Amino acid sequence: MKNRLKKMCTVIAVLGLLVLTVVCGAGLLIRLGAKGRTYSDAAAIPQREVGLLLGCAQVLADGRQNLFFAYRIEAAAQLFKAQKIKSIIVSGDNHAVGYDEPTDMKNALIAAGVPAERIYCDYAGFRTLDSVVRAQAIFGQTNITVISQRFHNQRAIYIARHRGMDAIGFNAREVNVRNSIRTTLREQFARVKTILDIALGVRPKFLGPPVEISREQT
Repeated sequence: MKNRLKKMCTVIAVLGLLVLTVVCGAGLLIRLGAKGRTYSDAAAIPQREVGLLLGCAQVLADGRQNLFFAYRIEAAAQLFKAQKIKSIIVSGDNHAVGYDEPTDMKNALIAAGVPAERIYCDYAGFRTLDSVVRAQAIFGQTNITVISQRFHNQRAIYIARHRGMDAIGFNAREVNVRNSIRTTLREQFARVKTILDIALGVRPKFLGPPVEISREQT
């Protein structure tokens, strides 16, 4: 009985170590891939034609405001007003009736002072890979500024660079630890999945006809 228990503990320890190694390795690869390409100061970030605002729910399941959403909107509006981007692709999930991240983001940006005609909705940004690949394949962008929290920007930039895109990131304000524990834990495994998706050549759920983004500032 003692030997069996000892073997079981050894197997669990080895599996745990393996998972930890994979998670840490994926995180390191993504951080290195985005090194020097994220900015927190709007004055310092290079100017690009288009920003890619990555989506999330506007309101949490318990009805509270989602600070990730609020801070991303704040960052995108700041970047636009600083004339560091001229248009914004709002990319998010719209898979269910009554749940529409792109429209929520567009409305919030308009309320923050961004002209509606400079906002383009991507309704099939079901996950970060879809948003990044569709920005290139559908919206024709190869040089882009991703807008989200730093950890999310790093992952998006890693995906973009593997697609041959020149991507940088503008970091929205971080959410305090108390309100971001679940997101932080989920991100660790999302990074592992990103590495696997790229290795396996995973494509977005949907593509579709091209959308032209006007370069004329209005």
